Amino acid sequence: MNGVDLIIKYFPDLTDLQKQRFEELGRLYPEWNDKINVISRKDIDQLYTRHILHSLAIAKVINFKPMTTCLDVGTGGGFPGIPLAIMFPDSDFHMIDSIGKKISVVNGIIEALDLQNAEGEQIRAEQIHDHYDFVISRAVTRLKPFYQWIKNNISRNSFNDLDNGILYLKGGDLREEMKEAKKKYTLYDINDFYDEEFFDTKKVVHVPIVN
Repeated sequence: MNGVDLIIKYFPDLTDLQKQRFEELGRLYPEWNDKINVISRKDIDQLYTRHILHSLAIAKVINFKPMTTCLDVGTGGGFPGIPLAIMFPDSDFHMIDSIGKKISVVNGIIEALDLQNAEGEQIRAEQIHDHYDFVISRAVTRLKPFYQWIKNNISRNSFNDLDNGILYLKGGDLREEMKEAKKKYTLYDINDFYDEEFFDTKKVVHVPIVN
């Protein structure tokens, strides 16, 4: 099964434009990775499973309503922001990273795909003063310090089916980390959504921002 077929397997209602954009990722990331290494050499062959499909696990937890705003903190090469921007063209994704070379890749791919609802910026989370409905991320650090970085960037006015907050892609045993954070949370097992063995210990963590 090629990469795009894997995405279609789990998201059968994609538009032709979405399919085209997901297919383009399979060309764009290897090209960029040859210039600026944002994905490990062994992982580039598993791009669709370990990066794109993994990012889209958030889309199995929530169907972002139009006008939803998301801040992707520590986006690296654009995950989970770019796959989610393709999936939700009526929502906006601001992808940030402190490393300029990574943001060069992000903006290069955004431009190549003509994604009007996404932008990359070299900036630290602590320097962001805007408000968003959700902060999304892939395991940048432990939840307790991460929460402190971004707690003031999340709007308290929720209109999606999940309360505004953090949607965090994490792996492994999270009991100690969640106990340390002392926050209300919900864990979603990604292997409830996907068959691939890679996702056996992977989770989406939703931490709502409460008023």
